[in-house]
Amino acid sequence: MTWAVWVTGLPGSGKSVIAEKVRDIFAERGINVKVLELDEIRNFITPKPSYSEQERDIVYSSLVYMAKLLVESGKPVIIDATANRRKYREKARENIENFAEVYVKCSLDTCMEREGRRKARYAPSGIYKGAKEEGATVPGVNVPYEEPVSPEVVVDSEKMSVEACAEKVVDFIKHFLSTRKNLC
Repeated sequence: MTWAVWVTGLPGSGKSVIAEKVRDIFAERGINVKVLELDEIRNFITPKPSYSEQERDIVYSSLVYMAKLLVESGKPVIIDATANRRKYREKARENIENFAEVYVKCSLDTCMEREGRRKARYAPSGIYKGAKEEGATVPGVNVPYEEPVSPEVVVDSEKMSVEACAEKVVDFIKHFLSTRKNLC
């Protein structure tokens, strides 16, 4: 049985490192999981992103569709994306079988500090510094970040290590799959 987990939270909350660690834990157990990193996908779909609402609708719809296709073809998926609007994550919930949401809880101040020193492969640098510019659309600053209402997993990346966050997600997925198998 395959699944999709969306790891959401503010930029700089730790989504990517947690997603990668979850993937690595599964790889150690012989399970190949695909991480869909939105910043990489956005660079392909919109090489010069505007981060407008219209563009976000297109990019997130594309992301959901990619995840849906992978799950339907038997590939477990971790979606690594802020998804500042709940509607993006709800679209995934409505369209992907065996879907769950992981909320990476972290204060804006800590996210800003982390983002200022991270070296991400695909994410733009200086996101929060750019929030001061006219027309900026930074989630949690210039545009709302709508926290999940009922995420299946909440990890607090300020209080928990990356490893502890990832293990909590892996434990949830194992439990989730075992209860789904019993329903079949």
